[in-house]
Amino acid sequence: MPEPLLTRYMQPLLAGRRAECFDIIADAIDHGERAAHIAFDVVWPAMVQVERLFRDDRIDIAIDNMACRINRTVTDQLQSHLPKRASNGKRIMISCAEDEREGIGGQMLADLFQSDGWDVYIIGAGVPDDELLKLVGHLCPHVLMIYGTQPPEVPGVRRFVELIREIGVCPTMNIVVSGGVFNRVDGLWQEVGADVFVELPRDVVRTVTELGPRTPGPRRLGIVKKRRRRRKVAV
Repeated sequence: MPEPLLTRYMQPLLAGRRAECFDIIADAIDHGERAAHIAFDVVWPAMVQVERLFRDDRIDIAIDNMACRINRTVTDQLQSHLPKRASNGKRIMISCAEDEREGIGGQMLADLFQSDGWDVYIIGAGVPDDELLKLVGHLCPHVLMIYGTQPPEVPGVRRFVELIREIGVCPTMNIVVSGGVFNRVDGLWQEVGADVFVELPRDVVRTVTELGPRTPGPRRLGIVKKRRRRRKVAV
């Protein structure tokens, strides 16, 4: 039996041998492997394995950085081999966490949505809430995806979702979260006010495409705190 493609890819990936990694992927494409399958079954699990090794202190920052940059280049190369389906008339905005791996994952999802006929706007990380809100109002996307959120970023995601719903911008837009801490903490997506959570990368495009317009609920009103009266001090 031939060695699994993921195993063949991991060996040079962890050694930082860029050319060998690129040759393995190019050879797989030449032999009929679909780009989407390579993304889901090779590049994505490779990123997961590298992250696990790094967290377990089995590789250092240098190896982690080399592997991330190789995976980003491979992701760029796969994009040109994805099919190009007719436009489905839908728009999606994708915002990612600051982490390099999450940025690669967000880019990969953007490529897959574009291949499936979506108009894709990938924002990346570090965009201030007011600018992101302005862009949402301008583009009126059918879906806003927040991908790869890390634990320190959760309060900011919650505030941003609350702001969108409070203002009422694009009320039928679904807010979808995936990856990062949402994959590790059950029910967290509901706590931040998202409409949908998708755990597995290969399910994201299908699940999001099947979504209908969000049904707007009643606007959430802020809680007004009563001011406590000071007691008069007897003289």
